[in-house]
Order: sequence, then C-alpha cells, then structure tokens
Amino acid sequence: MEFLSYLISGISLGSIYAIIALGYTMVYGIAKMLNFAHGDIIMIGGYVSFCSMYYLNLPPIVATLLAVIACTVLGIVIERLAYAPLRSAPSLAVLITAIGVSYFLQNSALLIWKAAAKTYPPVVAGAVQLFNGQLTISYISLLTIAACIVIMLALTTFVSKSKMGKAMRACSEDKGAAQLMGINVNSTISATFAIGSALAAIAGVLLCSFNTSLMPTTGSMPGIKAFTAAVFGGIGSIPGAFLGGLLLGIIEALAKAYISTQLANSIVFAVLIVVLLVKPAGLLGKIVPEKV
Repeated sequence: MEFLSYLISGISLGSIYAIIALGYTMVYGIAKMLNFAHGDIIMIGGYVSFCSMYYLNLPPIVATLLAVIACTVLGIVIERLAYAPLRSAPSLAVLITAIGVSYFLQNSALLIWKAAAKTYPPVVAGAVQLFNGQLTISYISLLTIAACIVIMLALTTFVSKSKMGKAMRACSEDKGAAQLMGINVNSTISATFAIGSALAAIAGVLLCSFNTSLMPTTGSMPGIKAFTAAVFGGIGSIPGAFLGGLLLGIIEALAKAYISTQLANSIVFAVLIVVLLVKPAGLLGKIVPEKV
C-alpha cells in the first residue's frame, strides 16, 4: 500500500510536469525556441488565482479562470514584445531574451508580492480512503491526473483536427512554405504562446494546491523539470511531453521515498542523461536530418 501511495503521488506530480511540458513542447515544435520564461508564467498564474481566492473571496473555478485569462494575455504580450522582433535572429539571442524575461517576471513578482512564501489554499480539499483506510488519495491528486488526461486529449484533437492546429503543424514543418500557402505565421505563433500560457496557469493552480506554498521562485524548478520531461519524452511531441512528465514525476516520487530526498533531483537528471545517451531524440521523438 505504501508503494501504491508513492506511485499515485508520483503520477499526480508527473501530471503537473506533463501539463507544463505540453506548453514547452508546443512552443518549441512550432516557433523552434525554448521559452525559459514559461516557469515564471506558472508562478504568475499561481499568484493571480491566490489573490482572487484570498482577497476577493472568489470560488476556485473563477480564480482559475482569471489566472488562465491573465496568463494567456501575458503570454501573447511577451511573445509580441520580446520574441516577435527576434524571429530571424540567431537562436542564442532568443535564448538570452527568454532568460531575461524570466528574471524580469521573477523580480516583478518579488516587488509586488514580496519574498515571503504564501500559504496557498488547495482548490479542492479532502481525500478519499480505500482498503479500509490503508490508502489515502487526496482529491487534488485525482483532479490533477484527470485534468492532465483531459488536456492531453483535447490538445491532440485540436492540433490534428482544427484549422488552427493544421496551421500550427504546417508552421512546424516549414514556416516559409506555410506563409506561401496563406497561413499567417505570426498569428499562429501568438496562438501557440497563448495556449502554452493558459496551460501554465492551470499547472500553476494545480502545483500550488499540491505543494500548498507560493513564492516568486515557485515556477523555476518545476519549469526546469518540465523542460527536462519534454526532452525526455521527445521535445516537439505532445504524447512525448505527456509520457515524459509522468515518468519524471514517478521517478522523483520513488527516489524521494526509497533513496534520498536530497538526491531525488540528481537521480531524475541522471536518468535523463542515460535516456538521451540511448535515444538522443527522447523516448517518442524523431531525429530530423538538418536541411543544408
């Protein structure tokens, strides 16, 4: 029962990583850039929902919706102001800009909400007990897993069936050819950032409910781990991000339980190195030969 409890905790944590990783992998797959400010958008989503619930006494569902709207707008603004002017710039310039945006968001949160950690009220309280009370599963864990599965299925359907999804896939393959076919590449990339930022807001609410604390650096480590999950599963692949996030969460939870809480992060990154040595493109990724 103890193992099952750790496993469910790992799946729940992995579901959060998977939701964040989906945002990373969409932006990379279409814009071919690593948005390292993604983790800080998670933190902003957490603060918006916290203020909505704590100061305005709004119900959790409304607070989450406000966080999604705020982060979606923030994602579009960041893309238009910071990344759009660098569309044809070297990838290193875009990467440095992303790191700059990340620090800007962190320090802005530090000025507005201060450094002290806030106690985040879980959006769902309580737990279900199974096997005569031997196994306790919190409702937030069940909600997180359910949300991850629904988001994964919705995103896969959207990308494969909708007109915008097809435009995203076309931009991912060849931006120049997509533009010649009448697709507005800039609008498509902005839509991708909007979707990724909305997912970050949902992940922020679930992450803060899971950890019950919130501070300006809340999104940093989960953001790095989710990026690791995206690479682990195969960056650019939606099912890969989902699988990578789940596996990463399970490995971390089991490492904390059976090996060491201090070494858990080291073990996670060591597993990533081993996987990439065997499969350089990740578990579900494909090596695409570079056109010269």
